[in-house]
Amino acid sequence: MLRTRSLSLLLVLLLSPLTGFAQDPDINAKIRKEGMENSKIMRTMHYLTDVYGPRLTGSPNHKAAGEWAIKEMQSWGFENGHLEPWDFGHPGWLNERFSAHILSPVKDQLTCEVLAWTPGTNGTVTGQAFQMIAPEKPAQEELTAYFAGIKDKIKGKIVMAGKHTIVPVTINPSPKRSDDQQLKARYDPNNPNPGQFGGRPGGPGANQERPDPAKLTPQQIGEQTDKFLLENGAAIRVNDAGRDHGQIRAFNNRTFDVTKVVPTVVMRNEDYGRITRLLADGLPVELEFNIVNHIYPEGKTSYNSVAEIPGTDKKDEVIMLGGHLDSWHAATGATDNAVGCATMMEAARILKAIGVKPRRTIRVALWGGEEQGLLGSQAYVKEHFGSFEEPKPDFNKLGAYFNIDSGTGRARGAGVFGPPEAAAVVRQALAPFEDLGVMGAIATKGRNLAGTDSSSFSQAGLPGIGMQQDPIEYGTYTWHTSLDTYERIIEDDVKKSAVAIAAAVYQLAMRDDLLPRFTKEQMPPLPKPEPRPQRVDRPATPASPETKN
Repeated sequence: MLRTRSLSLLLVLLLSPLTGFAQDPDINAKIRKEGMENSKIMRTMHYLTDVYGPRLTGSPNHKAAGEWAIKEMQSWGFENGHLEPWDFGHPGWLNERFSAHILSPVKDQLTCEVLAWTPGTNGTVTGQAFQMIAPEKPAQEELTAYFAGIKDKIKGKIVMAGKHTIVPVTINPSPKRSDDQQLKARYDPNNPNPGQFGGRPGGPGANQERPDPAKLTPQQIGEQTDKFLLENGAAIRVNDAGRDHGQIRAFNNRTFDVTKVVPTVVMRNEDYGRITRLLADGLPVELEFNIVNHIYPEGKTSYNSVAEIPGTDKKDEVIMLGGHLDSWHAATGATDNAVGCATMMEAARILKAIGVKPRRTIRVALWGGEEQGLLGSQAYVKEHFGSFEEPKPDFNKLGAYFNIDSGTGRARGAGVFGPPEAAAVVRQALAPFEDLGVMGAIATKGRNLAGTDSSSFSQAGLPGIGMQQDPIEYGTYTWHTSLDTYERIIEDDVKKSAVAIAAAVYQLAMRDDLLPRFTKEQMPPLPKPEPRPQRVDRPATPASPETKN
């Protein structure tokens, strides 16, 4: 009887469409049980957000978070944990203390976030509010004339940079879950027009106005505004957050040089509007600010955090998974992207906990500098793998890189850089998890650097795999905002994401062959460099001194 069963099992393996996959019939059940009943993902989230957030690139918080993550993964049995340095080129920055109040004609607290890489106030500063409203989309001569007309009015003033943004009430909110049938169609390989893996909110592909060469760009306006305020003695610059329900997005002084700007804050739209209306009534408005910022020269070296589960007979080949550890500083960076890091750490932990002995090495990487342009992952790819055009010895040893970076929503499908055969492998690995909402995988061929770290791998011609997720509140309320905290994480969703990804990583780590790749004839060409698109989520006049990939 035992011999018969063994022969039957062998026949099943030989006839399986996933020849070369690990065919342990119980592995997915073990992964589900460990991931749903013994999860450590929310503990990881707590530490990355409550203890170490925010995690701005180059800051002590970011490095400390990476060190903690490595120590935690090593406690789970991972090996080769280390910080891998790369050149950020800018000092670290941290806001240590901040307060803002309106003193007259009423007394009240104001809600703001400090713009990164801007100076502090060297104590409490009080001053009259002055609102500068430059011409919209000005030509150079128009902006120069406007500056000349207000030059003598801003010394010592707290300058409101731009008119108040009227934010319309959202009558029909965006759905928080993706439609199952639409996703099935998107990931159906038999669909004659399958949808490509979607972009992130506001990323490449968003509608962009064609610039008028006779007009200044928002970046040019912002640079000239910063210079004007600094040279003419403005005390503080205040930008309108321009978002509803008190949300604030605060990015950075685009020069990363605190000597080139005045102290700058982003004020919630509701407070900015109140002051605008008081000034419009002809009432003098007195404001008070105290900003304490700190510069860390050692932040010019930033880090990726790496740990791994060593492989066995194919240990020189690697399956990677990760997310970016750095965050913006308006909140604690929960949905962007502590949750991605925690999910990938958890996926690998599950495999270690159930005793998997992977054939290939499973490596977790938590990136720095994603928010400044995918800098950490680009540095890693260049150092370790090179590119299709200029490969390094390990270029052909990377089996795949899985990435997650779109909030708390469940993983619903995968975009796989490579030929359709590669997507077919990932699709079948994910197929047992349709009950968790995972609808498949689709092949992609874009080599543009997009809005997340998997595109650093895809641009190099490597198999980057980006996981699509349910939107939940990511693009509307938590992405880069002051609301991006631990409370926005849906525990059931992130557990299910970790389970599905763990299973896919396991299959790719155990199968006989690496994922199929584009041949030399199939490899899409590198795209021509394009001008960096301007941000579209802030008032354009005057432009805020911010950047975001």
